[in-house]
Parts: sequence; C-alpha cells; structure tokens
Amino acid sequence: MDALYEMGGAFPTDALRETGVTVREAGPDDDVAGVMPRWVALPETTDEVAALMRVSAGHDLAVTPVGGGTKLHWGNPPERCDLLIDTCCLNQVLEHAAGDLVVRVQAGVTMDALAETLAAEGQQLSLDVPVDGATVGGTLATAVAGPRRFRYGTARDLLIGITVVLADGTTARSGGKVVKNVAGYDLGKLFTGSYGTLGVITEATFRLHPVPDDRRWISVAPPEAGAAGRTDLMPGPDTPAAARTNVPPGLGALVAGLAASQVEPSAIEVDWPDARIGPMVSVLVEGTAAGTRAGAVQTLMEEYGTARTTTGPPGWWGVPPGQDVLLELRVPPSRMGGALRAVAAAGLPAHVRGSVAVAVLQIALPAALSGAALTEYVSRLRDDLGDLGGRLTVLAAPQELTGRLDRWGPVGALPLMRRVKERFDPGRRMSPGRSVGGI
Repeated sequence: MDALYEMGGAFPTDALRETGVTVREAGPDDDVAGVMPRWVALPETTDEVAALMRVSAGHDLAVTPVGGGTKLHWGNPPERCDLLIDTCCLNQVLEHAAGDLVVRVQAGVTMDALAETLAAEGQQLSLDVPVDGATVGGTLATAVAGPRRFRYGTARDLLIGITVVLADGTTARSGGKVVKNVAGYDLGKLFTGSYGTLGVITEATFRLHPVPDDRRWISVAPPEAGAAGRTDLMPGPDTPAAARTNVPPGLGALVAGLAASQVEPSAIEVDWPDARIGPMVSVLVEGTAAGTRAGAVQTLMEEYGTARTTTGPPGWWGVPPGQDVLLELRVPPSRMGGALRAVAAAGLPAHVRGSVAVAVLQIALPAALSGAALTEYVSRLRDDLGDLGGRLTVLAAPQELTGRLDRWGPVGALPLMRRVKERFDPGRRMSPGRSVGGI
C-alpha cells in the first residue's frame, strides 16, 4: 500500500508511527476472521486512539478494533482491514467510586482483572462473560451477557457511560462524566453489539452491585434423563414430523413458575447435550436468605425431577463446549418450549445451553459439518423460529462453511442501522462488513 504514496504525502507507516503509538507489522496470529491486516497499533490512551484514527482517515485505512481476540472469529470477515487497533495497553481501572457503586475503566481491561479489583471492595460487575480473556471493550462490542442477565440485565443495562473514538478521529462521550456528546444518540446503546463498525470503544463506566453474602445452585435432571434404553424422549433426524414434540412437558411450567416466584432467582439455566434425553436445569439464588430460598426452589423443582443444592455452579455452567460452530437463538420466553422442539427437529446433533428464563440459548454444532448441512439447518430452524417470533444468529463458523449464508438473518431494524452506519462512518472504514447486513 505504501507504493500508492510514493508520488507525494507521507507513507501510512510513517504517519502511523509519527503519532508516537507503538505500531508493528501484522503477524500470522493477527487475522480477523481470516482477513490479515497490514499493521497492528497498541495505543495506551484515548488521545492516542484518536491520533491513529485521524491518520487512518487521511490515508483511507480500514480499521478493526480488537480486545482479547477471543471473538474475532465471530461475525462476518471484514471487507478489508489495514490497521488493527489492539486495546491490550488500554488496561487501567481509571476510577472506582465504591461508595457510589460505579467504576470507570479502559476498554482493554479484562473482565477477570476487573472482577478481581472490584471483589477487593466487596463489589461486582454483574456480567458473567462466558469467554476467558474477554475485555471490557470486546464484551460491549459483541453484546455478550451470561446467566445472571435474568436478574441484573445485559451489558447495555449496566453501562452508564462510554467514551468512543469515531472514524474521523473525533472523541465522543455520553452518559457519566460527559465532555462531548453526539447529539441525539445514546452512544452506549449504539456501540453495544456494534462489532467495531461505528468506532473504537476506549472507556466505559458501569454501575456495580455488592457481592452477595451467599450463593446456592439448585440443579435437576428430569426423570427421563436416567431412563435406560429410552431414545424416543427427544426426536432425532429420522423422527416423523408429527412426533417431534417430546420436550419434557413440565419444563415450560417449571421455568415460568420459577421466574414468577418470590424466590427471585438470579439465573435459570438449561444444559441439553443430547436430544434423546431431557435437559438439565439449574437455578441460582443469591443473598443473605439464599439457603432458605434454595429450599423453596428445590421444592418447586422436585415436580420436574430429583433436585440437589450446591454452593458452587454445576460443571456445565457457561457456554456450550466447542465454539467452531456456535449459534444463538432468541425467542419470547413464552415460546421457549416451541423453540426447543424446533431445535430437536432440525436434524443435527446439537449441544444447547443458555438462559431459559430470558429465552437466549447457544447452540454448538459438530465441527465436521458441510456448508450445505449448516445452511439447511439454519434455514429450517429460522423458518420454525420465525413462526414463534424468534430469530437465529450464526455467532461463529468457519468461512468455508458459511459461504453466502447470512449469519444474522432477517433484521427489521436494518434500514435504521444502515443510516446510523452512514452517520458515524460514511467512508465505511470501521470494520466494514462485519455486522448485520454487511454494515
């Protein structure tokens, strides 16, 4: 690319290094979903990110932000990627107002490091990030939330302030400690789930919660799970369509009863590794009365199967094992039973895990799939979920499997999202093509 500048102007390499930021040539481990950048920059402050973005704007460089790199294989490959902005050196907890239950951090702080810092003051950011090594910025950019979203909400619910650098190098802030706003926009909500397509997140401010005095997990497997020789309890690919309805009938009632009960669970999770047997269900209760409430939960769950209470999470708590092919299913909570039946009927062995009370599930599929099999599975499941008011996203899959497959499927807000992209990044230089509809 530098050859384009031999007739005048500074080489991009020189201009990038003149910012004072550490810049290196990209290596084989720096690809973004298979697309290799030319340079990697390691800024340490918001001002340094802004300087890099101004150079990128002047030289028409496409930019992709990266945090821990744990989810760079999620989403579409970018149409082009010249500069990777690695936030690993944006790793400071800038302010922890323990009395106000507020923390302000740089985007490159890992969620594990943040949790350790807050725990020293008896506080927590109530997000259960399912991927080790994930950073604050990456968690926001991919809108990841774990089991306790049922009680505490998602990342966008806990975010109260954000600092971002836009494609032209402008620094913008919204929420807590506002210096400059982008008029008419809630930057926190826009940038959460944006996959780096609107700008670079450099700082975030969150509201916190006290660490609970006690936690109890109550887990139950349905009686069918231990029934020897039973293969008809969950349908397989050869099961007639009329019979593909064998999700344990008590599951929906159990989840609805728990969600509405006075025990106030923090999470209601399901693990379903094999469609031939029923899913495992686990409930988390927290607080000073956790022991008493655990007993009430166990009583409710005994109608579904034999329940037991532990002081630590079950070994399966978290995302499904293996993320080579990972899908995310969302439906209205009242339609969860139908969604599980649709998964069972879709024709591939799937490991399902997630939050049944809010009806957000992850589906891990075997890595040894053909592109045609994945496309057929996604198409069939999307048709069934569409009838239930739900949707299916392909979070991660090798590019050779996805081909022309639309990872997000139909999105009603796409025209509005395109207008937002045009407003924030008219030159299509921020992670172009990574998100919904090729934004």
